[in-house]
Amino acid sequence: MLSEKEINEIFKDSEKALEVIKEANKKTLRYFGKEVHLERAIFLSWFCSLGDCKFCYMSTQKERIKDPKRARRSIYSILAEAEICRRIGMDIEFLSSGYGAYTVDEINEIADMVSYVYGDKVFLNIGVIDVSNLTDSVEGVVGSVETINPELHKVLCPSKPIEPIESMLKEAKDVGLKTCITIILGIGEEPKDLALLFDFIERNEVDKVVFYTLLPHERTMFADMPTTPSVYMAKTIALTRISFPHLWITAGTWLTELANIGILLLSGANAITKYPLFKIFGNRFGKKVEEEIRSAGRIPLATLTDFDALLGRKEYKKRRFLKKDVEKKVNNIWDRVEEKIDSYVESIERSSVKQLRF
Repeated sequence: MLSEKEINEIFKDSEKALEVIKEANKKTLRYFGKEVHLERAIFLSWFCSLGDCKFCYMSTQKERIKDPKRARRSIYSILAEAEICRRIGMDIEFLSSGYGAYTVDEINEIADMVSYVYGDKVFLNIGVIDVSNLTDSVEGVVGSVETINPELHKVLCPSKPIEPIESMLKEAKDVGLKTCITIILGIGEEPKDLALLFDFIERNEVDKVVFYTLLPHERTMFADMPTTPSVYMAKTIALTRISFPHLWITAGTWLTELANIGILLLSGANAITKYPLFKIFGNRFGKKVEEEIRSAGRIPLATLTDFDALLGRKEYKKRRFLKKDVEKKVNNIWDRVEEKIDSYVESIERSSVKQLRF
């Protein structure tokens, strides 16, 4: 495992950094090949009972939400989004909500229906939960660690300590679930903190890490901060890939950061996430994502430009998992789901036409 001193030297020396990225690219191609996944988190609710993480959009909404149930999305829109993801070949990164937005029984019902529509099991990113009673539609759970530096974590996530998250990840492993953690870069951490992160990944046998670049939300302490430098993120991912050749690494990039995708893939990312799907499909932004992937010598497994796929005329992803006892429940509401699908498709088509005009 790399020491703090070795990590700092790589971050300071551009020649060493380029060597690390080159080595990370070799390891990625060796163990995963050229295929690149496009991922998307499906948000279930904008409520979080904690609501005080200093970088988070939900922290700006807590005081506005009087009834947590009114902050939930309809099941029709959730399933419509799952169906669109399946059509265009996009992976569901996880089902996501804040802490305390749903009971375990409610989450199990949603996970079953999403899994049935999408045709695969799903990860949950809904806070620290009891993993012993989850449906078999759940493949794994996500711990939103955000930053591994203990002192920084106390400041930025005062109500979300790392210890319960780590306990959940260990319990998940004990019951046969996969595990994932999320890390946000550019929120005050230092390169040497990677040594702590690598120890955490190894200690807890984490299966997947999602690295996000900072998105400065209004009404947070980061509102006027720049987003994370692309080379800084590339170095972080490259060192993670070299340290963990078999780890699944997803890189989160915003609409303004699409030009970073190529270097992040060359640095060891397996998948890309966090772009606004409905705003970029079929226009120059969607084309930019695909071009970035191909320019890195990779092959996208999903499409952001194929309207035949979006309209359901062909499929990029075949269903692998069908929980038949959910079929009737989904069929009973499918007319309403199709209405939402049509609404989303119309929105995408309008956005595509608008972008082509300018």
